[in-house]
Amino acid sequence: MCSFFYVIIVYFIHPMKHEPDNYLCPFCDWLAGRETLSKGNDDMVYQDDFVTAFISPKWWPNNPGNIIIIPNSHAENIYTINDDLLAHAYIITKKLSIAMRVAYECTGTSIRQHNEPDGNQSVWHFHIHLLPRYPNDRLYENHQNSYFAEPIERKKYARRIKHQLASKL
Repeated sequence: MCSFFYVIIVYFIHPMKHEPDNYLCPFCDWLAGRETLSKGNDDMVYQDDFVTAFISPKWWPNNPGNIIIIPNSHAENIYTINDDLLAHAYIITKKLSIAMRVAYECTGTSIRQHNEPDGNQSVWHFHIHLLPRYPNDRLYENHQNSYFAEPIERKKYARRIKHQLASKL
């Protein structure tokens, strides 16, 4: 009985929608063909009918070349994404993690996914962050030192991932 009331509270009393009305989703906008300085076609490392992965424009000092994986159809967060699409996104994340380990010669990877404002979600489109990890990289201590990489920097990392993915096909 408690779970029934939880569902009522979660879905009807506390809505999980945070994107504003008339929200122009930057990921959907890019998938529609509108490139920007922060998202260009050269950044793309993987795409199929369901998901797209690209080199993120936001980097951390010791962890360059992180990848963002997004569904091609809009879903605001983990609460609204279709289960099959969610599973596919994580299957592709696994493949990209393996490619990243080889292409970047990193010694580990971290996967992050944020939901809602208090979960640090800043783009209202479900997405997964895949970050390369190295010994003593201090990723979580360097959060305030993040910066936006230039397209030419991102392109180098995209080439490395695409090359590694192609060698596994």
